[in-house]
Amino acid sequence: MRTIVVYKSKSGFAKKYAEWIAAELSADILEASKVTVDILTTYDTIIYGGGLYEVGINGVKLITQNLDKLKGKKVVVFATGATPPREDAINEVRNRNFTPKQQEQIRFLYLRGGFEFNSLKPFDKVLMTLLKWKILWRKKTKAKLSPDERGMLAAYDTPADFTRKKNIDEIISYVNS
Repeated sequence: MRTIVVYKSKSGFAKKYAEWIAAELSADILEASKVTVDILTTYDTIIYGGGLYEVGINGVKLITQNLDKLKGKKVVVFATGATPPREDAINEVRNRNFTPKQQEQIRFLYLRGGFEFNSLKPFDKVLMTLLKWKILWRKKTKAKLSPDERGMLAAYDTPADFTRKKNIDEIISYVNS
């Protein structure tokens, strides 16, 4: 079975997981900008990974808009983010990115990534600075911050990397089944 791992990574966490997965499966690996649906159709298993931005999976439309051309293939999508892997957060990502019909064809997994403010591009830094100000404003007004908000504030000053190679085990098992 031919397998390809495709990724789109702004901060490097999705790329790290993609490289680990490709190595474990002896799969081809490509950055999403170098991939077309015609390339994907030559593989039996397609694994796509992207970072989360406002609950959206970066670049996942490459898969969702071409799912009809990938029928009969194993399709896995993973997303990376700084949020701990809670069931409610994972379900929100799944339901915002895939229709119920797409969920029948796509195996979705969330792999905890991290956050490193200094590695962001200028536009993303602006967006994340606005989020920081919003959280700081809530803190100043004595609003109770969620654990995620407290974690994000801490990560602005100290980069956080929650990637662990063992997190790919479920993907590896599924592809090999």
